[in-house]
Amino acid sequence: MKKAVISCSGGLDSTCLLLKLLAEGYEVRAYGFQYGQKHQIELRKVKRNIKFLQEKGLPVTYQCINLKDAFSESASSLRGSNNLEIPQGNYKDENMKSTVVENRNVIFSSIIYGKALGWANKTQEDVVITLGLHAGDHTIYPDCRPESHEAAKHLFRISNWGSERVDYTAPFIEKNKGEVLAEGLEAMKSLGFTDAEVKKVLRGTHSCYTPDEHGCSCGKCGTCTERLEAFEANGMKDPIRYKKG
Repeated sequence: MKKAVISCSGGLDSTCLLLKLLAEGYEVRAYGFQYGQKHQIELRKVKRNIKFLQEKGLPVTYQCINLKDAFSESASSLRGSNNLEIPQGNYKDENMKSTVVENRNVIFSSIIYGKALGWANKTQEDVVITLGLHAGDHTIYPDCRPESHEAAKHLFRISNWGSERVDYTAPFIEKNKGEVLAEGLEAMKSLGFTDAEVKKVLRGTHSCYTPDEHGCSCGKCGTCTERLEAFEANGMKDPIRYKKG
């Protein structure tokens, strides 16, 4: 069985990528990261979706890695320790830069590369690492851009013995969120999910940066706006709960 290691926040992008890998016959080791984010609910939701996939007999494991200290100096509005308001609007808006967590995806990819290389060295088999980087993030998040991905891929390869066994892929990097959702839907269809199961998985994803105490999404922050547009592009209603008003 092919092997893959994925950074999985439990959001729409990483969940669709996980489903795509499973549909393509990969055994997947998924890793989440606690970095002090305000939207802690994503860490709880991803565990529920992983458990559901495991109950379906799919070959996936999950581990959450604590990186709160690594990001303790971050100036991002996403950090719970910073008393900063999350901006509303579209990712193309300049004020969205406050949500950047310094070097986040480069750090995540470096950690899962180490996990993958260890796995490859133990089994003497090839492993791929992958993140749900997509085109909608390119404007605001430099570490989601193709040039960052390619540079990191080169750095990892020249910095490790045995790196010929590990590849770094980003299959969604040129796709928008609507196309990412379409990939996830196609993967679930390929895996034989019922309509109810598809809805269950999608309801178990989380995107919002400012959910309320009940986990309801705001519907107004950049990631909510992009998510709603993705469902509209696929002719669907988002099954998660949104705040009223």
